[in-house]
Amino acid sequence: MTDFDLFPDRYAEKCRKWDRAKIEEHFGPVGDDYIPMWIADMDFRAPEPLLNRLHQAVDIGVFGYTYVYEEFYDAVIRYFERHHHASPKKEWLTLCYGTVSTLHYTVQAFCRKGDSVMLSTPVYDPFARAAAAFGAQVIENELVVENNRYRMDFEKMEEQLKQYRPKLYLLCNPHNPSGRIWSREELVTLISLCRKYGTVVVADEVHSGLIFDGIYTSTVETGELFQNVILLSSPNKQYNLGGLKTSYAIIENDELRKTFRSRLTKNSITSPTVFGIIALIACYNEGEEYTRALMGYLGENYRYARESIGTRIPRLSCMEMESSYLLWVNIRKTGMDSDTFTRRLAKETGVLVESGNNFVGNGEGYIRINLGTQLRNVKEAFTRMEKFVGRVSL
Repeated sequence: MTDFDLFPDRYAEKCRKWDRAKIEEHFGPVGDDYIPMWIADMDFRAPEPLLNRLHQAVDIGVFGYTYVYEEFYDAVIRYFERHHHASPKKEWLTLCYGTVSTLHYTVQAFCRKGDSVMLSTPVYDPFARAAAAFGAQVIENELVVENNRYRMDFEKMEEQLKQYRPKLYLLCNPHNPSGRIWSREELVTLISLCRKYGTVVVADEVHSGLIFDGIYTSTVETGELFQNVILLSSPNKQYNLGGLKTSYAIIENDELRKTFRSRLTKNSITSPTVFGIIALIACYNEGEEYTRALMGYLGENYRYARESIGTRIPRLSCMEMESSYLLWVNIRKTGMDSDTFTRRLAKETGVLVESGNNFVGNGEGYIRINLGTQLRNVKEAFTRMEKFVGRVSL
């Protein structure tokens, strides 16, 4: 069983989250006792079954070219059958080199320069970067806060779809940064609207393995509407495997899949890394116990953070974290904008969080806090934040 209280040597690992040089590029100078709660990366050792499989590969001692073998397809299909009440066919699956790079390939495959790509903001910033890097116009559909929870503005969305006719709508399901789980009804409405105006939905579902509260619906569960969807996923958030650069797409529509694969072939996305495919198979086949334990531990972190805000830091408030380990916190009552709050918090306390302005648009007044670390780090970080907010003058 994994000891989630154990802090691995992340300094020796050279990870961006804890590397001082990378941190100071982002935040400026910080003290020696910094606590990184910014980039979406967890501080826990991987599952033992995965470590065992990787050790076996290392013991063989040869790391040549591999291929997408049957165990990969079987692991993904069985995983979706267990967790998402769907059985994607083998031919729908395509290997990719990580979801972020795949967003770029997808824009390249379906857009021409000057075309539009729509997203609902605030949202994971690489969505907009993938569109802008290719020369596509980013159309922002602002999410609406209602009862301290985001909802999609479908009326405005339809107006924008009709006006701009975007080639793609990039969906974050569950939502990053707020952790919101979109209901089946919302997904059906969204996909139906997009199909009506000739827009393909690209669904990033990488946080779907980390569900706290509510019923999660994958886009693959939307019946015939899935014909208008490109689903991108991986075990990378659930098991913290981002450095292995292995993911996949699920595309039922033959024409969409043909166009998508043609772009990947042009970019020579042809075979997985040796460790990446082993990791995906091991985690999907043998990672259930680890995930249950992880969600229990993250749940304790979340409860502590929420109670700290509710009882000790009344000028802050947070949205309900229905999924993942990323807490979306409203800071407006401090009188500071998001960038100032983030910069001062880093400089004065060493607690490193993400400004809401790093999520394309509509994120001013918020910060995102990564709770995927040891509980003692969470406790110390919120103690420092309490003192910081307490001495801020309005």
